[in-house]
Formats: sequence, structure tokens, C-alpha cells
Amino acid sequence: MKTIRKKSSEGEDSFDRLDLSILRLLLEDSRRTLQEISGQVGLSATTCWSRIKRLEAQGVIKRYTIDIDPGSLGYRDSVIVQVTLESHSDETLYEFGRVLATIPEIQEAYLVSGDYDYYIRIAVRDTRDYERLLREKLYKIPGIRHSQSHFVLRVLKEASVPLG
Repeated sequence: MKTIRKKSSEGEDSFDRLDLSILRLLLEDSRRTLQEISGQVGLSATTCWSRIKRLEAQGVIKRYTIDIDPGSLGYRDSVIVQVTLESHSDETLYEFGRVLATIPEIQEAYLVSGDYDYYIRIAVRDTRDYERLLREKLYKIPGIRHSQSHFVLRVLKEASVPLG
């Protein structure tokens, strides 16, 4: 049986093809019953449950969630915003991240290397909604030197982590 090694802060964790099969099934539909999962991977329900609990305890499975179509709730546009800050002090970075976390339209935010400090993905209803968000929320965050916005025209790929 092929084993994949993942280095964690506590040491090495091992994942075999059964763990990866369980993860694949949960990624497809996390509402599957334990009986469905165990039947599809060829394990008893008890053994499958133990593996799932181990993956949760190791932090491999972070949470169970649903995937909502933003457009069905009126958020038809996504905007990628690149941001440069005035300062890179710990206090500035902390405060910027703290404020970003309070803005519900922000779906993802990354501190990155390169010409910009952050890449932020924002869900908006339209261009007027984005302009409002900029004025009322984003530009009120102290320390922003420069930003550049890019409206997403089409999503070509959305995927989770590759499972070997």
C-alpha cells in the first residue's frame, strides 16, 4: 500500500490510499453517511470512523462546510484586489489582517511576496456595490498605499488540494 508522508509541526503523519480515498469522498460530498464511505473504500464502519477521527485530530480535515453559489445570493462578480501597504511593521500587518477579517464580502486574503503585499478576493453584486465597498470599508483601513482591482470575467478552475 502506497503511503504519502506529510510533514507537520509535531513530526511526520502518514496517509495511505484508504485515507486519500476517504478524503476524496468527503470532498465530493461531506454529507455522505459513514456507511456509504466505508462501503466505497472497503472498510468496516468502525475502522473508517477511526480514520476520519484521526484525520480530524491531525488537522487534515479542518471543518465540514457547504459550497454556496455566490450568484444565487446576488453576488454576481468577483474582484481580485492587489494591495500595497505603507508600512510592514508587525502592528500594521496585524491591524490590516484584523480589519479584513471583519469584512464579510472578502472571501480570501493572502499576504504575498512580490510587487504587492496582499491579494484579496471579494464578492460583490456589481460595480456600484464594489465602489461602495471601496469607499465604506476597504479605503477606510489605515495604511493602504496603493491598490489595483481586477474583475474576474470567468472562473476557469476551482479545485481543492490534489490528493495524489
